[in-house]
Amino acid sequence: MSSSSPKIDKDCPYTIELVQPEDTEAVLAMLKTFFFKDEPLNTYLDLGECKELEEYSVKPIKDNCSYKAVNNKGEIIGVYINGLMKRPSPTDTVEKSTCLHPKFQKILNLMDHIEENFNIFDLYPNEDVILDGKILSVDSNYRGLGIAGRLTERAYEYMRLNNISVYHVMCSSHYSARVMEKLGFHEVYKLNYADYKVDGVTVFQPALPHVAARILVKEVDKSKSTL
Repeated sequence: MSSSSPKIDKDCPYTIELVQPEDTEAVLAMLKTFFFKDEPLNTYLDLGECKELEEYSVKPIKDNCSYKAVNNKGEIIGVYINGLMKRPSPTDTVEKSTCLHPKFQKILNLMDHIEENFNIFDLYPNEDVILDGKILSVDSNYRGLGIAGRLTERAYEYMRLNNISVYHVMCSSHYSARVMEKLGFHEVYKLNYADYKVDGVTVFQPALPHVAARILVKEVDKSKSTL
């Protein structure tokens, strides 16, 4: 097998399908190759092998709203892992995220901090369930085929079928935020990494152009369907 990247047919057929529980290992293998290493906070912390990150990444699969792009060989070439956010009840207590991996704990602490300072349900008082886009990743050999857009469009169909109006994503990467903006998402919250400090010390200083964690949303018209 050649070590060089395979030559990809830009007209190559692929299908968009629901991620099944039995896809978990194949999804993880793809994320290890194309997502974990490029994610700016992982890179900055030199996170390395992290079972806690792996478990966190595939946990939403059980919500049955994650999608994969599959080529004509049956290989997963793109994935959008989504989960369901449900409006907390007034009696719910917020539990801090904990794990045994000290570097990944720093990322969990950042997400807890954002959650403490911004509640998406305050922005959408009439919504009880919101679709949460967790990880969008495309095999770098297949980029330019519109896979990210088709994965996202398939999620819109899920939203319409399940009476969900709002799609929420948190982007730690400048590039992922730019992709979502091209797909029609708009920013509702931003935290500059320089402004996030613990005990007076800046925790994250990823390489430029990654300067902020951003939450972007898209409101989907439930009356329209392409099914």
